[in-house]
Amino acid sequence: MENLFEIMECLARFKVALATYQFEGEVEYWWGTVKPRAGENPMTWDRLKEMMDNQYYPRDVRRMKEREFLSLKQGSLSVMEYATTFNDLSRFAPH
Repeated sequence: MENLFEIMECLARFKVALATYQFEGEVEYWWGTVKPRAGENPMTWDRLKEMMDNQYYPRDVRRMKEREFLSLKQGSLSVMEYATTFNDLSRFAPH
């Protein structure tokens, strides 16, 4: 979604509506239970991302992935396999 928003030069006020429109199945049900009700403060894109991370990547899982990233070694992986794994895990340790 971030790439799409960048290409579309999407305004911040539209991001949540466009992203949540794409929700299906379990995520759509989850969204129905957490989305702001009439009169509440509108959801921001950053808040939605934080809530989704908390729902689908619990803190323990994120910490495990961060440790996996920090201890990553190429070992018997090819350079491409290592780079792919590095990139996949790097989002869990942005610092």
